[in-house]
Amino acid sequence: MPEPTAPETRRRTLPITAVETHILDIPLVRPHKFSVATMHTQGVLLIRLVTDDGVVGWGEGVVPGGPWWGGESIEGMAALVDRYLAPVVVGQDVLRPEALARRIERAAPGAPFARAGLETAAWDAAGRALGLPVHQLLGGPHRDRLPVTWALGTDSVGFVVEEARRLLEEGRHRSFKLKMGGEEPAADVRRVSAIADALAEDASLAVDINGAWDEYTARRWLPSLADAGIRLVEQPVPAAGLGSLARLRQQSGSALMADESVWTPADALGLVTAHATDVVSLKIGKSGGLSAVRRIAAIAEAGGIGCYGGTTIETSLGTAASAHVFCTIGALDFGTELFGPFLLSDDIATEPVRYEAGELILGSGPGFGITIDEEKLAKYKRR
Repeated sequence: MPEPTAPETRRRTLPITAVETHILDIPLVRPHKFSVATMHTQGVLLIRLVTDDGVVGWGEGVVPGGPWWGGESIEGMAALVDRYLAPVVVGQDVLRPEALARRIERAAPGAPFARAGLETAAWDAAGRALGLPVHQLLGGPHRDRLPVTWALGTDSVGFVVEEARRLLEEGRHRSFKLKMGGEEPAADVRRVSAIADALAEDASLAVDINGAWDEYTARRWLPSLADAGIRLVEQPVPAAGLGSLARLRQQSGSALMADESVWTPADALGLVTAHATDVVSLKIGKSGGLSAVRRIAAIAEAGGIGCYGGTTIETSLGTAASAHVFCTIGALDFGTELFGPFLLSDDIATEPVRYEAGELILGSGPGFGITIDEEKLAKYKRR
């Protein structure tokens, strides 16, 4: 009896044929303050990737308030993608997004936000070509919704408490993060403690210092924040201060979270080996795309460190991309702050991402499930 014939196998490839960039400027519903900058509008780099058979994938690159945070700007990212990264990916197979991510990382290792926008477009196109949501391409989700923390900025006690009360009454959020580092530490801690006292019975609170304190200042004031009920302190000292973080972690009554200290998988390994943090903040833009975020999360989980889903104030497109990868990470124990669409005065999606009772709902459409509104694109496109 003849041996059965193996079915014919065909390897499908889908070359990328074009990459386009668009810079958008979208106003915020209110100013958003960091320790060293204030945002009034959000610049968005929108990347359109086209494949050989006409599939279109969309990616988004954003930075939080300009180059102060990571050194990249929207304008520089657009030039980098147009001149250097687009030629690297045109002709490559979009159905191999992990390999594509490594290729563009070699081409521009110091530009993670630009790379993230392009890699995101590739994942979206791959999902659309295969008729699958990106979270399925990544192995499937651990959860189908994500709790969302709202960032409250560095405004006065009365303003912040009023905003938090309104959001609590609307059922939109029960977890808040307060920005710090823009004032003299004693005054800053008094302000945060007063807010924490006003919201103590109703909300969970964290703070983000954006690396504005030195180790002595952090050692002096972290106990006061813990006494006020602050559960999580993000980046109290500058990014390079792993030793400082490790020493502070031993005495802090609040969990410490690394953000500016963890950009790459190598950074995550350094934090684990130095026992320098309780939590790492994951961001697609900061780390150069979904692929690197997953590698960082795997290292953190192996080292017993929790994960948190951060934001750089994305539209529904970038928010959906973050949701797809964050939902596939088992160690995402500290929630997310994917509130970007709430802070923007308008969105660029025909059907924005959906929230229910303070949680972001994971979509199930192909790619990231987001359709770009061409009229909104034209409205906010920089001339």
